[in-house]
Amino acid sequence: MTSKDCGHDDDDRKGAFHRLIGGILTFIVLVLLVVFIIWLVLRPTKPRFVLQDATVYAFNVTAPNLLTATFQVTLSSRNPNERIGVYYERLDVHASYRNQQITLPARMPYTYQGHKDVTIWSPFLYGNNVPIAPYLGMSLQQDQNAGLVVMKIKVNGRVKWKVGTWVSGRYHLNANCPAYLSFGNKGNAFNNLGSSDVKFQISSSCQVDVAI
Repeated sequence: MTSKDCGHDDDDRKGAFHRLIGGILTFIVLVLLVVFIIWLVLRPTKPRFVLQDATVYAFNVTAPNLLTATFQVTLSSRNPNERIGVYYERLDVHASYRNQQITLPARMPYTYQGHKDVTIWSPFLYGNNVPIAPYLGMSLQQDQNAGLVVMKIKVNGRVKWKVGTWVSGRYHLNANCPAYLSFGNKGNAFNNLGSSDVKFQISSSCQVDVAI
């Protein structure tokens, strides 16, 4: 075999390698194009969260800069899509007051939500002697004196979309649910909760954001 023949063999191998790489890239582009077209046609709509109620077991300043809070909240989520399912891969729920987290996050169970389905969670949220900013204790007392305490129930997690057998990558989900705790007995509304609890019917729509 001459050096000329060897050169032809090298060229053939290089050509076959380039064709293989080109075929793989073309296949990947076609798959991504199909997924993108499906995405555009179906256009998934983000889930709709509603804070239905909140039961307050404790919500007191136990020391100048310590807050103890115990709540049970009822959250519902509705999948508005007709052809797209939702995997809630991870959801953490916590309560905040005036932009400070006052309870530990509660982890919700892994959940699949079918088309137009509604899922309901009722987690307990606990915060025992949570350090707070000095002004928060005074703010809570002022809100109680006014007869209205506004909290936020926040949901953070990851979701996936399901179309047929195809499942998308993970998306970050954040829901912000206002909880308006309005009561008639002003001043010491939450100071005597050891013997009884207070349940508030809220039915508040949550602001939901879903992003990559």
